[in-house]
Amino acid sequence: MKQATIRNLHRDLGYFYIGLIISFAFSGIMMNHRDHWHPEKYTVETKAIEVKLPAEDKISEPFADSLGKALGIEDKIRRHNVKEGKFKISFEKHDVEIDMATGKGEIVSFQKTPLISHMMKLHKNTSNWWIYYSDIFGISLITIAVTGAIMIPAGKFTFKRRGWKLAIAGLIFPLLFLFLFG
Repeated sequence: MKQATIRNLHRDLGYFYIGLIISFAFSGIMMNHRDHWHPEKYTVETKAIEVKLPAEDKISEPFADSLGKALGIEDKIRRHNVKEGKFKISFEKHDVEIDMATGKGEIVSFQKTPLISHMMKLHKNTSNWWIYYSDIFGISLITIAVTGAIMIPAGKFTFKRRGWKLAIAGLIFPLLFLFLFG
């Protein structure tokens, strides 16, 4: 393959994927820290409530759903649980938390954060079209890496003289983290 062809392929693929690389990296950073903050949603309103709850063994999904409807929540229920004396119900746009002993709690209403919630879908989406697109994206990133490595024709900074050592270090670095901290 001619040097100009490799350079043009590398440049054009790089330009084509720059937006996706940035958004995918940004959403990946947010996904890495989703346990510490909720980047997908932001609180709109918090409302105090007080309800009478049955015994813990009587709490079921139908009960959680009917309680949500009685509290004016029309969202689809995602999950519920009782943990450490708190009854928690998660809906699509609301979270409910009630103290089992006192019946006091709150409803937190939230909306999806514009743009951020859409970008985070890049890491969550499992539809067939996205899987194929991600495969093409991965192959393109490999192509960008390989064409970038062989693009420099001569000198002391070529892949053959120096770059292969850095490439191996780049492969070993994440593996060390997986083995040592994973």
